[in-house]
Amino acid sequence: MSNIEDIRRFYARLMAANAASSDPRLEEVFASVPREAFLGPGPWTVIAGNAKITTPSADPAHVYQNVLVTLDAEKGINNGEPFLHAMWIGKLAPRPGEAVTHIGAGSGYYTALLAMLVSPGGTVAAFEVDDQMAELARRNLEAYGNATVVHGDAVTSPLPPSDIIYVNAGIVAPPAGWLRALRPGGRMIFPWRPAESIPFAVMVTHSEKGFACHPFMRSWFIPCVGASAIPPEAKIPTREEATRSRSVWLIEDRQPDSTATAILGEVWFSSDPVHAGDNG
Repeated sequence: MSNIEDIRRFYARLMAANAASSDPRLEEVFASVPREAFLGPGPWTVIAGNAKITTPSADPAHVYQNVLVTLDAEKGINNGEPFLHAMWIGKLAPRPGEAVTHIGAGSGYYTALLAMLVSPGGTVAAFEVDDQMAELARRNLEAYGNATVVHGDAVTSPLPPSDIIYVNAGIVAPPAGWLRALRPGGRMIFPWRPAESIPFAVMVTHSEKGFACHPFMRSWFIPCVGASAIPPEAKIPTREEATRSRSVWLIEDRQPDSTATAILGEVWFSSDPVHAGDNG
């Protein structure tokens, strides 16, 4: 019979392989952070497709699979799909010393992984708007000295200057404050939901010339409070326009032009990539 350390190690290898990351630390952190410590007492309810299944027991071996684990069924909050998060974290490539802002931290599992990846010298500010989840994350992350839980609304609260912004709630568009908080060289991943039929994950990279963006896969997260309503007079993209988006701009910096694929409040998306002559 395998013990839990063997199971956790194999799970970590699966996560690293799916992420296709060149950073060997990704496997190490998935192996060392106990997922069950962030899920509450078992047995647990896991989600498979449209079905909900209760694990046979509280044996943590049951949660070391690519399954969603329910945290609050009534509110639709779950622990997230590990393969997806491994891939996203691998794309962000956190480095020691970097500052991360995690929006929609839930119970803190993926916050803990990020905290380990930016150690030594890095920090994670974990925003969670739900009071029960924020308190749970605070307790769960006590052992991670470089992670701080903020019980508050990341849409209306100023974000700290960030090398990485990791968004785990669906948004119509990134608020202007999030783009302003992203340092040069910084990366942001968010679930873009400008329309019901457009659930994309988008990677934004802040260069000295502007904000490059790349929609790279389908994704679905529960809506982000305060950032999931369609703003007045918005230009909503078609699915094809959304996939062609290659840059995102603050309207105060640059007015929308004929390349606009979406205009959403204070920001707009363009089919043009960031050019050498652009101002960001």
